[in-house]
Amino acid sequence: MLQLTRFTRDRTFTQPVVWITTFFIGAFHVGAFAALFFFSWKAFFLAMILWWVAGGLGIGMGYHRLLTHRGYKTPKWIEYCLTICATLALEGGPIFWVATHRKHHQNTDREGDPHSPHDGGFWSHMGWIITGQTLHNNADELLPYVPELRKDKFHTWISRWHWIPITTLGAVLFAVGGWRFLLWGIFFRTVLGLHSTWLVNSATHMWGRRRFPTRDSSRNSLWVALLTFGEGWHNNHHAFPQSARHGVKWYEVDFNWYGIVILRLLGLARDVKSTCADVIKAASEQPPVDAEIAHEAVP
Repeated sequence: MLQLTRFTRDRTFTQPVVWITTFFIGAFHVGAFAALFFFSWKAFFLAMILWWVAGGLGIGMGYHRLLTHRGYKTPKWIEYCLTICATLALEGGPIFWVATHRKHHQNTDREGDPHSPHDGGFWSHMGWIITGQTLHNNADELLPYVPELRKDKFHTWISRWHWIPITTLGAVLFAVGGWRFLLWGIFFRTVLGLHSTWLVNSATHMWGRRRFPTRDSSRNSLWVALLTFGEGWHNNHHAFPQSARHGVKWYEVDFNWYGIVILRLLGLARDVKSTCADVIKAASEQPPVDAEIAHEAVP
């Protein structure tokens, strides 16, 4: 019954529609559907690679674990490359994305959370994007959450012009492979990536298992983890937000963590933070408390 009310009493249906955002999201869904009629294995594998580049390297390793939570450090050129990859996901620039996620952690499942399922399942998935007063245009509310990004000229520039990389990529794909490459490499994989990311906001706060007794509704989900290259271990993440490793057990597949490990082995990542076994064991045995950052530096 609780799950049903999350959809029947959804905040989305009480808010005005943001028509520009809704138009572009709708157009991408139409393009994704059209891609099914232009199938080729080359286009399909191109889409899968770009899905990982945008969602894994960009959103997971870049926007989320590096820029938002500073779970590790990289040279600036790596940080900027990961940021450009993230803009290919069509989820906005770094200032918007990072500020929104930090606001989510500050107010998880409480008043002020931008996308809590407590306001409805569809709201938490995509309703908060296409209706209401979305945070895209609310700079005054977002800017205090990202003081370090506002001081960085590249991040301020790419936050304003975040549509340039995906537009450029689209032009290149069309020139190389025509409509087939464009529909699969841009429209289909972007829609797949958007819904995968949105599932972290919705599904992992409604369904799954809880290893740590955090005060929010975060849960771990294998299938969401597979769709997001490791972001689905959401209860682990809310228990230890700064940890660059979300899959804390060996069987919790976390490709974004494996990517960070590779960067560390190459000397391109340092000060990598990861929860240690003793902290995990102690935290899982505690009664519900506000999630605290508990980590140790990994050499």
